[in-house]
Amino acid sequence: MKQKPPYIPKNKVRIVTAASLFDGHDAAINMMRRIIQSTGVEVIHLGHDRSVSEVVDCAIQEDVNAIAITSYQGGHMEYFKYMHDLLLDRGADHIKIFGGGGGVILPAEIKELMDYGITRIYSPDDGRTMGLQGMINDLVRQSDFSIPNFKIPEGRSMDQLLKERNENAIARLITLAENRHEDFVKVFSGLSISKSAVPVLGVTGTGGAGKSSLVDELVRRFLLDFPDKTIGIISVDPSKRKTGGALLGDRIRMNAINDSRVYMRSLATRQSNLALSKHVDEAIQVLKVAGFHLIILETSGIGQSDTEIIEHSDVSLYVMTPEFGAATQLEKIDMLDFADIVAINKFDKRGALDALRDVKKQYVRNHGLWEADHDELPIFGTIASQFNDQGMNRLYKSVMDKLVSKTGTALNSQFQVGNGDEEKVYIIPPPRTRYLSEIADSNRAYDKKVLKQAELAQKLYGIFKTIQAISKVDVEGDFNTFLLKEGLNTEAILELSLSEDKKQLLGLLFKEFDEIKMGLDSHNWELILNWEKKIQQYRTPIFSYKVRGKEIKLETHTKSLAQTDIPKVALPKYRAWGDILGWILQENVPGEFPYTAGLYPFKRTEEDPTRMFAGEGGPERTNRRFHYVSLGLPAKRLSTAFDSVTLYGQDPDFRPDIYGKIGNAGVSICCLDDAKKLYSGFDLCSPTTSVSMTINGPAPMLLGYFINTAIDQNCEKYILKNGLENEVEEKIAALYREKGLPRPKYQGELPEGNDGLGLMLLGITGDQVLPQNVYTEIKKKTLNTIRGTVQADILKEDQAQNTCIFSTEFALRLMGDVQEYFIQHSVRNFYSVSISGYHIAEAGANPITQLAFTLSNGFTYVEYYLSRGMDINKFGPNLSFFFSNGIDPEYAVIGRVARRIWAKAMHLKYGADSRAQMLKYHIQTSGRSLHAQEIDFNDIRTTLQALYAIYDNCNSLHTNAYDEAITTPTEESVRRAMAIQLIINKELGLAKNENPLQGSFIIEELTDLVEEAVLLEFDRITERGGVLGAMETMYQRSKIQEESLYYETLKHNGELPIIGVNTFLSSKGSPTIMPAEVIRATESEKQAQIGTLENLHAMMGVNAETQLKELQEIAVKNGNIFEKLMEVTKFCSLGQITDALFAVGGQYRRNM
Repeated sequence: MKQKPPYIPKNKVRIVTAASLFDGHDAAINMMRRIIQSTGVEVIHLGHDRSVSEVVDCAIQEDVNAIAITSYQGGHMEYFKYMHDLLLDRGADHIKIFGGGGGVILPAEIKELMDYGITRIYSPDDGRTMGLQGMINDLVRQSDFSIPNFKIPEGRSMDQLLKERNENAIARLITLAENRHEDFVKVFSGLSISKSAVPVLGVTGTGGAGKSSLVDELVRRFLLDFPDKTIGIISVDPSKRKTGGALLGDRIRMNAINDSRVYMRSLATRQSNLALSKHVDEAIQVLKVAGFHLIILETSGIGQSDTEIIEHSDVSLYVMTPEFGAATQLEKIDMLDFADIVAINKFDKRGALDALRDVKKQYVRNHGLWEADHDELPIFGTIASQFNDQGMNRLYKSVMDKLVSKTGTALNSQFQVGNGDEEKVYIIPPPRTRYLSEIADSNRAYDKKVLKQAELAQKLYGIFKTIQAISKVDVEGDFNTFLLKEGLNTEAILELSLSEDKKQLLGLLFKEFDEIKMGLDSHNWELILNWEKKIQQYRTPIFSYKVRGKEIKLETHTKSLAQTDIPKVALPKYRAWGDILGWILQENVPGEFPYTAGLYPFKRTEEDPTRMFAGEGGPERTNRRFHYVSLGLPAKRLSTAFDSVTLYGQDPDFRPDIYGKIGNAGVSICCLDDAKKLYSGFDLCSPTTSVSMTINGPAPMLLGYFINTAIDQNCEKYILKNGLENEVEEKIAALYREKGLPRPKYQGELPEGNDGLGLMLLGITGDQVLPQNVYTEIKKKTLNTIRGTVQADILKEDQAQNTCIFSTEFALRLMGDVQEYFIQHSVRNFYSVSISGYHIAEAGANPITQLAFTLSNGFTYVEYYLSRGMDINKFGPNLSFFFSNGIDPEYAVIGRVARRIWAKAMHLKYGADSRAQMLKYHIQTSGRSLHAQEIDFNDIRTTLQALYAIYDNCNSLHTNAYDEAITTPTEESVRRAMAIQLIINKELGLAKNENPLQGSFIIEELTDLVEEAVLLEFDRITERGGVLGAMETMYQRSKIQEESLYYETLKHNGELPIIGVNTFLSSKGSPTIMPAEVIRATESEKQAQIGTLENLHAMMGVNAETQLKELQEIAVKNGNIFEKLMEVTKFCSLGQITDALFAVGGQYRRNM
């Protein structure tokens, strides 16, 4: 399809863009907003996970023409309708709403939404016919109108509306100032400006200095400091001269502005080529008339000579970073002459203390303050990205004091400043920031050594074969007896009846052999000596090995129908020592370093890698699905998907944009009782049960619910074993009688296979009905035996823009607390984190980027946990990985490369033991390759991806259902998805062999290519300051989005053929498929979840409040938060815990 030229708008068009959810949607809306900008539009981008009220507040305050949203299945109907209703209710029904969400918004739903008043919902078919620029042109064309005049309600005046801080009135006046200045003058000239002077704080600084984050932190402190005061913010960003578009990108960084006491307006410079819009003064005057108590004016990034801010503010704050170059550069910065206060932000950067000293010296010179105490100068080191940073606290106090002294305002701050220093709480200590390149260097050094050792072995083999030829011994087996641990048995060889001249020649060869052997590691010589023994081990009928002291015996062959003995592990037929040694050191048999072919000598016969996937409606419905899909299978490997209310740590609520999401596209879990119902009938401590929870931000809370569920299951077993049922039943009944509340219960009939285990103690916990010593012992044994994993990977959450809820540093601290708790309580069979590449791939990354970013994140956790003093051999086995499997060639080797890099690094760089060297990984087939057209073809792609994964010896596998592109999977589609891997494992003959990839030339070549590509990416990340440094500059996100756009472009122009999508179309053109069955949460399920929550709050009341206060105290005092969460999760709902932790750990700050 030919690229369409951009539409050129006639009016100044402003559009808000956002995603209601995450990952691929965030990547998509980011691409969209770029194209919208380049089409000449001023875009206010809000990023992912935005509520309707946040989007509508922004749209009204920014006085936009339109809102463009990407929304996902699960509440999209309620989301769009609520947005429409809220705009109407707030007197802003002229704002148009555009949306999209892929195939999950069904054609009938699109029609219903557009009939309701949504301007346009774009479907995948629209994208195929119109093209990306065509859709954007359509959106901008419909948004290209002049903002209407403000209608003043009858009997009211503009003056009154402004005094009430009516956002519509304020916004429209600023718009008139920008667009229709004569109209503005007419309306504004008669208005009375407040008698009391409103102070204006001007914030300026270099681009990228962190002004927006710093302003957000100032606003947060102001709102806490003055509970009844209001604040107005004007933020300016530059317009693009070429297109007239602008990215108004400050709002996305601000969390504190979501408050009724804050008004924020973003302005574009509109080609004034200055750091401020020429309409800034009018905007400030409007806010002054509205009677805000403080106005903050933030400029766009400025150069060294720009001082424009001082003409518009009472107090000016200059924000810079330590990276200004040589100290002489400071002499050129005009703002150091005029700024009242200077903030050196990003004070965790190298050379920050030197920068502070140099800036203070320059400030002294500029102002002639030769006698001044340097500690008293208004220059502060700040780390705005760090929650509750002491430098920010001091800066805030200084700003408020300066405002009072210069303007006489009554804003006398009561803010308490601690005595701490501006010291960064380091996740990775500064001396360790090169850890990825160190790993790359260490792994490459190993590879070079392998080549050299293999070359020596090959030379030795050549000499050995020459000796054999001279000795005229034809049978190699016989001649191998002349090999000893020390080398050649020269005496025995010379005893053969040989002529004198041959003996002389042999003497020279023996000498050469010994000289070369001196360079060969003794361990490698032993590997060569034992090779024949190794081959025999795999030829014998039974192979025995030990796992944690337990001997395991397994058959080495399976019989085909034709009675052929099929080896489970096939070894190479190499004879030459160099080939053998090179193979052992880089490939090796499964279960031996570097674990390229697999972690264990043989797969467990009783446990396939198959996972049972479920997540829909309330806990009861998902529990029924789990029992249905696992019935009759020996191992219960439950993979749980949560709804987006749970994913973002919120409680179920009647608010439409939450209500619509309850139980959609995942299960709704808000408290301990929900977890008990969800996993009821599955013995969580059985060695054949394993639970995977796909949750990230709120992972510690969900983990607390899960572990307490497992503990109470064991309490229930104890109660039944000791005949205490009646006594316990009476205790529970008495507790609920006293409160006058109904007892929680499992809604509906128990499914086949559910014996009710876990439901006896609904509404209470075991410690309320059993003696403390009994409960403590049960808890200890439970922690030692639970099996499973919780996703919890916070780094990829930021990189792929998934469910980030807490500030990154606080989230990492929570992860560390979980791991510390696991070590202290010997939780050996549960993974504290599943380090995920899946979401990185879903957001658009190619396989090499997915693998490199995921492994680099894994090594970041290793470095962080080591910096906290944890033992690598104790936490290493608690780490697991999670990859997506597409059908790109590199996916054929993603697991083997991951295992090899991890094992080498853990062994060589970190000195970890064999258990910590083993990289366990879960595969989920690619969601990105599930298309909404010809959905039956999706199963073909999934089958090929499953084949990759099983041939590569993945530890567990989740095959996606073919209909997930358009709906939550149905029972029928989930069975088909599971059947794919069951057929491969049970029926496919070649899959009876467990190392089918070994020995393939292309697999070996791909393995080497991908391994080196990953190590090169490690070096690129190191250049950017390691994983966390790269995240600051959004390196990972940019790369993911570039690769996503590349894929989409090739898909769209047909260069990348996708069957049934852009080629091999049906006679009807392969339109988006309508699902035969649409899975949505029912009204009764949503009501039941809200009822569960209300009853929990009524029952726990004061106890819950006490627990939350204690949790916050532990967080502030740097205690182990997860240890306390184990108690808090018995009393509190998910939303209560999230809100309590926000107050002490900070919210995630989105970025562009």
